[in-house]
Amino acid sequence: MPAGIQFTETMRGHFSTAVVDDYANAEARGQRDATTFEFTVTVSSDNLERMLTDSGHQARIDGSISCPTLSPQPMQVTDGVFQLLTTDPTRVNARRMSYAMTGRTQDGKAYRLDGFKVIHNDRQLEIWADTTTLFITVTDLNGPAERVIAKGILHILPADFAHQMTTMKVTNAATPIDGLGALVKFGMFFAGALFETYGGVFVRSNELRIDAPPRTKRPLKMSPPEVTFFNTDDGVTLRLTRYKGGTKGPVMLAPGFGTPTLAYSIDTVETNLPEALFAEGYDVWLFDYRASPDLPSARTQFTLDDIATRDYPAAVAKVREATGAPSVQVMAHCIGSMTFLMAMMAGLQGVRSAISSALTLYPVSPLGNRIRAGLDLGKLLVVGGIETLTTDFDRQRAMDVIMDDILRAFPSKEQCTSAVCRRILGIYGDVYSHDQLNDATHNAMHEMFGVANTRTFNHISLIVRTGHVVDKDGNDVYMPHMDRLAIPITFVHGANNHLFLPEGSLKTLQAVAAVNDATLYGRIVFPDYAHMDCYIGKNAARDIYPTIVAELDRFN
Repeated sequence: MPAGIQFTETMRGHFSTAVVDDYANAEARGQRDATTFEFTVTVSSDNLERMLTDSGHQARIDGSISCPTLSPQPMQVTDGVFQLLTTDPTRVNARRMSYAMTGRTQDGKAYRLDGFKVIHNDRQLEIWADTTTLFITVTDLNGPAERVIAKGILHILPADFAHQMTTMKVTNAATPIDGLGALVKFGMFFAGALFETYGGVFVRSNELRIDAPPRTKRPLKMSPPEVTFFNTDDGVTLRLTRYKGGTKGPVMLAPGFGTPTLAYSIDTVETNLPEALFAEGYDVWLFDYRASPDLPSARTQFTLDDIATRDYPAAVAKVREATGAPSVQVMAHCIGSMTFLMAMMAGLQGVRSAISSALTLYPVSPLGNRIRAGLDLGKLLVVGGIETLTTDFDRQRAMDVIMDDILRAFPSKEQCTSAVCRRILGIYGDVYSHDQLNDATHNAMHEMFGVANTRTFNHISLIVRTGHVVDKDGNDVYMPHMDRLAIPITFVHGANNHLFLPEGSLKTLQAVAAVNDATLYGRIVFPDYAHMDCYIGKNAARDIYPTIVAELDRFN
């Protein structure tokens, strides 16, 4: 028989049948009411190798539950399943330890306990708290339908943990040496998973090679895409991807700099923004302008003026031509947003209303970004012969590894094992909040970024130093024409945006409202969101998209 593993664990705490919607409040209520809950269980696996290598990392749970509120005598545990340090799909760089068991009373009643421990590096060293705190939900199985009746929090006390260590043993080992080897293997897995979570800059980067086979993607909940390539007046080929929807007319989505429109249509969230718009009856057009890494033009040199005066007019004209619509609506983010406003002030026609996200006429930035812009590092790159930067990372390229080692040592509020994340942070800044992403989106981040040219970075830096949009030579050719922004525009911003601060969109709102009819404009700030996570966040379909749809509907 293969070697197995076994240990006994005791957890104690409080729960409440009066509070079933919040773990912490339930624990506090249970402490006041003296409603206790504890269990002593033995976790065992008859095949340690299978437990460690299988993605579910499952083992069996046997033991007893003591809860006077539910039963005067201890309940016998049946159908118990334990899962050791599985990947948490809802959070970045997080794992879970899960417990599921049924407690049966002597008079035949049954209650299911579902519990989990969250192992997550939130920039504080909380290994003990994470690995010894269990959030529990109790379900009554005795009625015609299952019913959640309680929540609470259990803990491993230091004395119980010391006893637990004495119960750990290997079963079915052929020899004492084999038993010791199996115990070491279990310890290496456990410690390795914790180190991967909490190890910070010492953890090895987790990206695959860029030539790795593509991941399996879910079908999008839209009609088949219709892809149109078209040229600007200077001969640059751009792309429009259409998801032909209902009768509400065309809405054109433009992403930020250095990202393709996949930043909107990524399949790693349950519903992305194009799918939400399509479901509401919109004819959705994704606009990849010349900065999109999906296009050859991203590797050429250009400025924001080219996007504003060449790309936007060509795209709006193409959408109107294809649909026969007299006007389009625009949803634009970051550089896509700023260049859209520049395009309007340069004379762009055919736009009925717009949503301008995060970056507007006044790029108010944190001190670090202002210092970077002041140093004008882009010009140094040009002098050094570097014309493009990329977020792509390949372990087999020595220069990529050296650069990652440098970026890994930089202090950051977002502790992450991803080399791509570090490159994004190094090139662009705080683009998203990890807390708003699920694990699948985080792992697919390399798909949503790519190459970017230094001349555009120089133009962005110039605008940051100036404090408002100017052309590539610093000339004030746009701001004198704010009267051309006399269309309904909603400015949206994440409250926690540390790339371009919310003050920038407020300043823009005040400026255009002073020139035009103030009732044309509105501004919405989304709590707890940063920058790009407004559109790729795991809960954006609940927190953000309904607002976007409602604002477009107002002027449909």
